[in-house]
Amino acid sequence: MSPVTTVPTTRTGGAAFPPRSDFSLVFPPAPAWVRGAREAVRTALLIARREELVPMAMLLTSEVVTNAVNACRRHRCSVPVTVTVSWMSGGALLVLVYDGAPGVPEAYDARARAEEERGRGLLLVRACAADWGVCRGPGQGPGKAVWFRLVS
Repeated sequence: MSPVTTVPTTRTGGAAFPPRSDFSLVFPPAPAWVRGAREAVRTALLIARREELVPMAMLLTSEVVTNAVNACRRHRCSVPVTVTVSWMSGGALLVLVYDGAPGVPEAYDARARAEEERGRGLLLVRACAADWGVCRGPGQGPGKAVWFRLVS
């Protein structure tokens, strides 16, 4: 089960949705954009000289963005996916991925068999991130955001 939470507090002390970001990337819910989102996070980390976070940030971003794109496609949602990247106090990295699809993702798909390649992305997020959660998006729509926090 995924935790339904609020967005963690950023370095400015606020927890507004979306949090104050160092950058955002908005794109249609199409699989071809997963790589671009992953590379944007990589670039931000390299510019910030936070190379130690690059491999894990790229893996978790890829998992969460893929989940968002798949949820939108499954529900025929045309709302763009938004990836927001912020630096938190203490130098932690916050990545938030918003999609307009209804529902809350599960941390494990109990129907996934051992040989399947799907159904375990949020297990990786739960195991590798310092913290993570799911929060409702702005307004009354069905969307949600999955976020994770990485520390060195």
